[in-house]
Parts: sequence; C-alpha cells; structure tokens
Amino acid sequence: MAFDFKKEYKEFYMPKAKPEIVTVPKMSYIAVRGTGDPNVEGGEYKAAIGLLYGIAFTIKMSKKGNHRIEGYFDYVVPPLEGFWWQDGINGIDYSHKETFNWISVIRLPDFVTEDDFRWAVGEAAEKKKQDFSKVEFLTYDEGLCVQCMHIGCYDNEPATVSMMHEFMEQQGYELDLTDKRLHHEIYLSDARKVAPEKLKTVIRHPIKAGNKEVQVLS
Repeated sequence: MAFDFKKEYKEFYMPKAKPEIVTVPKMSYIAVRGTGDPNVEGGEYKAAIGLLYGIAFTIKMSKKGNHRIEGYFDYVVPPLEGFWWQDGINGIDYSHKETFNWISVIRLPDFVTEDDFRWAVGEAAEKKKQDFSKVEFLTYDEGLCVQCMHIGCYDNEPATVSMMHEFMEQQGYELDLTDKRLHHEIYLSDARKVAPEKLKTVIRHPIKAGNKEVQVLS
C-alpha cells in the first residue's frame, strides 16, 4: 500500500477543529512563488498549481522510467499547501486578495534530493513541452506553531485564526509572523468538488514563547 503522509503524520495534516501547539520539523517542497488573487480564472495561482502537480507526478511516476531515485518508495502525493502574506500587514486581510503574496507548495518525500528535483523539472519540461522554470526546491523549517482544522469557506478563516490566537496567548505564547515565518494553509479538500461549508483546511501560525507564565487549561 502506498505511503500516505496524511495518515502517517496525522499531527501535521489532521488536527482537531480546536487549536493545538505543534513543533513542525524541516521539510522539503516543490514550490512556486507568485502574487495576486488566487480565485482569478486563468490567473497566476491556477497556473502555479498546474506546475506543482506536473513535477509532483513526474517524481512519483519515476519508478516506471529509467531514472532511479535512491530510497524511493511508493506514496500518495501530499496535499496542496500555501504560505501567504501581504506587504505591510501582520497577518492576512481577506478583503484584499489582490495584494496577496504566496508560495504554493507540495511536500516532497525525504528521499528526493535537489539533483532528483532538477531531473524531474527537465523531464517534465521535455515531456509536457512546458516551461517549468518558475518551480523551485524549497526547504522550510517551520518550528513551533499553533494550528487548527478550519471547516468551511476560506473567507471565514478569520474566526478560526482568532480562536487560535486566543488559545496561544492563554498558553503563554506570542504570534511570530515575520518575513521568514508565514501564515500557512494545507488544503485537504478539492474546492472544485466539495461544498464551501465542508472544506477542510489546516491553518498554522508560527509562535514563540511569551513573557507571561503558561496557563494550564483543563
């Protein structure tokens, strides 16, 4: 049976619908950077998703070709994720999606090296006759975070974020959003097939120890 990251690492992909503190290890990703409203049809974000999956499935299906990746095991391609920020804002303003900056990503298995990644980019470009020059190999060490499962449409995320921040403060932590530590979302539902009120999205924010004593919640 193919290795499924969502099932094997439930603490990172399947949190409860209430906030929790988690330490996320360093991971490698296929990444594409861009700007603007992700909902624009034919826009930069939709194009980025196509690029990501083009590389993701080239690596996954390498087992059927001549390129052998050391340590390869069969796996389910992990879910789409995104890091988001807006210039001059400490957080996310959902009313101005046109000002979004984003890094759209798909996690890579640990056995994929940068050399394997470069092979996949070349292979995909040759077979699909498409430009994959925007795709990059990204390593991100997320560290200490507060996270929660958000159920519902993306525009309702601020309510979940507020709940996360209240919990974080009760536990003695402070928000630590910076230009290196970003608002993070993991998309567990296909928005093309799932009703908005049933969408499942992991929301994760970086935190650091605060100045007050930690409160133990019963």
